[in-house]
Amino acid sequence: MGREPAAEGLSQALRALIAKHPGVEVHGPSLRIWFMWHGKRCRESLGLTPTKANIKHAAQQRAAVVHAIKVGTFDYAEWFPGSKHARGAKRLRNARLGEAAERYLELKGVDITEDTEGRYRTALDAVVESLGKDLIVATLTPEDVQLMRGELVATRQVSTANHYLAVANGFFAWLRINGYTDQDLAAAAERIRAEDAEPDPFTQGEFRQLIERGCLHPQDVAAVTIAVYTGLRPGELCGLAREDVDLKRGCLTVRRSVTRRNELKVPKTKEGRDRVIWLLPPALEAARQLSDMTAHLDPESVPVALTRHQSRTETLVPLLSPTVQARQPLINRWFNPHSWHAKVTKIMKRAGVRHRRPYQTRHTYACWSLTAHGNLAFIAKQMGHKDYSMLVKVYARWIDSESQDEAARIWTEMQNAGAFAPLMPHEFQGKPEIP
Repeated sequence: MGREPAAEGLSQALRALIAKHPGVEVHGPSLRIWFMWHGKRCRESLGLTPTKANIKHAAQQRAAVVHAIKVGTFDYAEWFPGSKHARGAKRLRNARLGEAAERYLELKGVDITEDTEGRYRTALDAVVESLGKDLIVATLTPEDVQLMRGELVATRQVSTANHYLAVANGFFAWLRINGYTDQDLAAAAERIRAEDAEPDPFTQGEFRQLIERGCLHPQDVAAVTIAVYTGLRPGELCGLAREDVDLKRGCLTVRRSVTRRNELKVPKTKEGRDRVIWLLPPALEAARQLSDMTAHLDPESVPVALTRHQSRTETLVPLLSPTVQARQPLINRWFNPHSWHAKVTKIMKRAGVRHRRPYQTRHTYACWSLTAHGNLAFIAKQMGHKDYSMLVKVYARWIDSESQDEAARIWTEMQNAGAFAPLMPHEFQGKPEIP
C-alpha cells in the first residue's frame, strides 16, 4: 500500500472541492494528479499549494492529460520533463525507424547466432529501406506497413518475402512493447498465404532421372535419396554426422545445421532441441552407404553455436563430405547450403529435370508421405514442425480427404482391432470391402 495523501490542515471547503475532482489529491504540502498510462497508475506532483484556484488548475491539467492519452498525442517528457516516468520517453517518441532497427538488432543479437543475425539484418534493411530510415516511428501507420508488404511481395520470391515479413512482425511487436508506438503494426505485416506459395515437389519419374542420369558419384545418389526420403532442410542435411545415425534402430538424430559461412549451429526447432527421424528403407540404406564412405575420415572437434555468444564442442565425422569426391587436398570437410544448392542444380541440369530450389526435396517428402496417407502428426514431427497445422495449410492439395481406398484401410484396421458390425451380413463382416 502506498502512503495516503496528506490533507491535514485543509479547510472543509478545500476538502470538499478536491472530492469533486477525481484524480486530484493532496500529497504532503502540494497537489498532485494521477492518471492511467500504458495500463499503470501514474502520479505526478504539480508543486502547487492546495488553494481553490490551484485545485481547479490541477483538475483542468489532469483532464488535458487524459484527453491527450485518449487521442494518442500524450508525450510524458513534454508534460512532466522532470518525472522518473519520463525517462527515455522523449527519445522513444522522436526515434527514427533506422535507429530503432539498430537497437532491436543489438538486443536480439544476444539470443541468436551470428549467421541468423546476418539474415535478420538483411530482412530489416529491406523493411527500413521501403518505409524510410528517417521516418519517425511514432508516425508509422498500419497502412504504411501494408504498402511495404505489397512492395516486398511484388519484388521478391514468396519464401524471401515471407522471411522478411516474419522478421518485420517481430520488430514491430518489439516497437509497441517498448513504447515506440501505440499502433499494432505487426498485424499489418501478415505473411503471404500458404496457397500463394504452393510446393513444387519432384515426381517419382523425376526422382529416378535425378538418380540415374544426374548423379555421377555414389555419394550424390545417397545424399539425394536421404534428402527426398527424410524431408531434412538443406542445412540440416549438410550438418549430419556419422554419430547421428543409428543403423540398428533405423533412425537418425538432427542435432545441428550448417550455415552458408560453414559454421555449425543448433537446428531450427524450438529451443534448438534434437529431433529423431525414423528412416524409410531407401533412406536407411542411403545412410548406411554414406557411413561407409566416410569411415576413413578422422573425428574432428568442432564448435556448434547455441547463440551468438555461446557454443558447445562436439567431436564428429561428417556423414556427407566434399572430401569423398574431392581431387584437391585442401577442401572443406562439410557441405553448406550454398555448395549443396550448386551440386543439386548441376544434378538437375544433367538429368534434364525442370529446375527447382533444392529445398523442394523437403516438400517432396511431405507430399509423397501425405499422398501415401501418412499420419499427419508423425509427418509433422519428422519435419520438425511443432504441430500438423502447417501441413494442412501448405500441403492441403496432397491430403486426399475423400478416398474410398482410405475408407477401406480404416475399416480394415478397425476389424483387426475387433470392430463389431451387427447390421452387416455375416459373410461380409470379415471382409474390408465397402458396400
